[in-house]
Amino acid sequence: VRDNRLCLIMPSRRRESRVVLDMNRGKAVSNKHKPWIETEYQGIVMENDNTVLLNPPLFALDKDAPLHYAGEICGFRVHNGPLGSGTVQFEAVVLDRSTGEGLVRSKEPLDCESQREHSFTIQAYDCGEGPDGVNSKKSHKATVHVRVNDVNEFSPVFVERRYEASVPEGRLFDRIVRVEALDADCSPQYSQICFYDIITPNVPFAIDNDGNIKNTEPLDSKQQHVHTFWVTAFDCGKNRAQADAQVAITVKPSCKPGWMGWTKRVEYTPGSGSIPLFPSLHLETCEETVWNIQATVELQTGHIGKGCDRDSYSDRSVRRLCGAVRGEVDLLPPPSPAANWTAALPTLPSSDSSLVFSFNGSNHVAVVPDPVVSALSGDHFTLQLWMRRGGANIQPTTTQTRGSRKEEEIIVCNDSYSHYSLSVHGCRLSLFYWPDVSAARPVKFLWKLEQVCDSEWHHLSLSVQFPSVTLYVDGVTFDPALIHDNGAIPNPAPRQRMFIGACWVKYVGGYHGLLSGVTVRPGSVEPHSVVECLYACREGLDFGDLETLGSGMKVHVNPSQSVLVLEGDDIESFNRAVQQVTYRNSLRFATPGVRPLKLTTSLRCFNEESCLTLKQLEGYLVVLQPDAPQISLSGVGPHLARPAPEFEGSRGVPLFPELRIICSLSHAVNTAAQGMEGGALMSDAVAHTLDGCEVQPLGEELNPEREELMVDLDVVRERGLEIINTTAYIAITGAESISVYEDILRSIRYRLAKGSARFERRFRLSCSEMNGRYTSNELTLEVTSLTQQLQNHLKTVLLKYTRGGAKEGSGQWDDSALTIIVNPMESYESRMGISADTEGEGEEDEEAVETPDDASDDQRIIIKKEGRDGSARRY
Repeated sequence: VRDNRLCLIMPSRRRESRVVLDMNRGKAVSNKHKPWIETEYQGIVMENDNTVLLNPPLFALDKDAPLHYAGEICGFRVHNGPLGSGTVQFEAVVLDRSTGEGLVRSKEPLDCESQREHSFTIQAYDCGEGPDGVNSKKSHKATVHVRVNDVNEFSPVFVERRYEASVPEGRLFDRIVRVEALDADCSPQYSQICFYDIITPNVPFAIDNDGNIKNTEPLDSKQQHVHTFWVTAFDCGKNRAQADAQVAITVKPSCKPGWMGWTKRVEYTPGSGSIPLFPSLHLETCEETVWNIQATVELQTGHIGKGCDRDSYSDRSVRRLCGAVRGEVDLLPPPSPAANWTAALPTLPSSDSSLVFSFNGSNHVAVVPDPVVSALSGDHFTLQLWMRRGGANIQPTTTQTRGSRKEEEIIVCNDSYSHYSLSVHGCRLSLFYWPDVSAARPVKFLWKLEQVCDSEWHHLSLSVQFPSVTLYVDGVTFDPALIHDNGAIPNPAPRQRMFIGACWVKYVGGYHGLLSGVTVRPGSVEPHSVVECLYACREGLDFGDLETLGSGMKVHVNPSQSVLVLEGDDIESFNRAVQQVTYRNSLRFATPGVRPLKLTTSLRCFNEESCLTLKQLEGYLVVLQPDAPQISLSGVGPHLARPAPEFEGSRGVPLFPELRIICSLSHAVNTAAQGMEGGALMSDAVAHTLDGCEVQPLGEELNPEREELMVDLDVVRERGLEIINTTAYIAITGAESISVYEDILRSIRYRLAKGSARFERRFRLSCSEMNGRYTSNELTLEVTSLTQQLQNHLKTVLLKYTRGGAKEGSGQWDDSALTIIVNPMESYESRMGISADTEGEGEEDEEAVETPDDASDDQRIIIKKEGRDGSARRY
């Protein structure tokens, strides 16, 4: 009997039967119902503990209660959860069988850092129908979620033991460097770093809760170059870092974005080849991240000659040296008796030795004579010229130019049977061409060019091989923007007339500007290589070595090599490229002076709002005065005496048969310049040339009836040289080698008419190069023609002296070795360093010499006699 219930135990063969009798009701009880529990539980367990606190608490209910056994909870079973690990770590126990209260616990202390959450299922089962749990029933499975609560067992640890940064001086920064510490605890409460702290006192820095360090006052690199201090960290459970971190901040001198190492003045010594313009230049962006850099280097040479340093020879010489086909006709030649149609035009000086003509748009017009025009007929020709729009001292902008020049300005107008005119209108160049005047259907070729309205010098070459027309501007080809058939118009009256600076009789459409080197060559058109050579600048910008360009770098140079553009995306590669920009001048005698330099830079940054803006840099290149060449003339005279019959012969007497010309420099020219691109096609060929020599009679001019200077004109012209032979001088001009000039000068002869022999004539010879920029020494030759009377008198004198000399010399003298020199007494004595008293055998012998009747008062006769033993004696 227990709790008012009577239990009757009946043995059986198979099992023990238990019948529970309700003593109050007097009948047997059976296990009718399953236990019941919640379907889900939420549990919490502290880290390093094993008791789980469930919500709701664990209670199992049974409707069979309060029956003994059937209404009691005998236990709980734990099953695998979703992760299959619940049964391993957890168990559930019954605290009170009658109330069904239970407890969930872990078999071992839990670690939040290993696994923070656990899930498993649980079932309750009753005690069945007796003490042995016969016919016990199980509840449904309930899910249990257990979260392991963290314990602050770990301290913060810094990611780095030492943090380094650098900042420019004199500025306040919101963040210089960020320190970071981590905590191994699993919960946000204990794993988060709540705050950082600078533990080194009296430092001008502060740190926020995120670890960002800033300066509290501007830093001075001179006062302290490096600041070193210590920081620590705390988690939200107030655990301090295991080890503090060190911070080192370097203070840099103030950073100013821009170009560093800029040298305003750069010097260039002629003959140096290529030199770097910016060897120490580098770009400082002050840590601003840029993704595109573009720098434009501009060399300004518009004030030098025709836009840059070109070979300083006449246009005719340059054409010949460039390999141009001969036969061109100069439409604006230097004024001379043979070419007087340019005499009325104003001229301007030019540093490149060319003649520049000025046109005012009204009455400055050149009318080419008919005989010259008659040689220019045909529909195949090449017209070349240098032009600069505007006046000599006017430099209008492009905008002003477009607005102010509305009328057509005619440069060249050919009013012959094959009519054409070349004109400019605003920023357009046009060729109006009649292939046949009788057809009366002209064609207009039109080019739109900025070059014709920028008031700078430009070289134009127009090759017409109708219907093909090719235009080269500064050596670059341009195709016509428009080819227009104007249709039938009244036939122009065919005349052989040509105008420069206007057209037709009334001079309509006058040209306003400067012209130089206007030539027309009929026949086949000029090759492109010749045009390039005529225009080519001998100075300009270049890039040292294209193979050194870094990845992503680009370089571009304009045709005249006055503008160089660098583009890239990497600062280091860009700085190396800038230092490779060079200036080169392949001229042997570069034009000295100043060339302004400009460097313009544009940057693109990832942060466009804070992108840097760099001001334009300005400097200048100074080309130093080149060493002057020493042109030396030798091997002539200074005296030349010949019998009069030789001068009166048909070929005359050569004046300079043994002439030698030497050109030398005081320094060695750098030959590396000769291999540069566009460098010295022409300059190499004229490295040792002359461009003119002149023979001039001193005193009175030559009397054309009695004397003349002769030279082989065919030889001169075959060499492409020009010659002027007058009574005042004979001049040979044109760039040519020294050897050619030697041959021509050695062939110059002096001839006298019969019976016109004069006792003395003096000539002076001089040469020059670079259009007279450098001149030689002057050679003076004294020419004496010996008349028969003078020769007879000299024979008598020679016999007298030779007999006396034979007695004294014991027969050692030979009368055949006699040389007679007639010269001014004073000049000879001063050159020989002797006096009159020492000449000859003595005063008595000297008095015995009689002066011939046809000798002047200031002349004396010197007799030189050489013996067989090589000794010499003068009388």
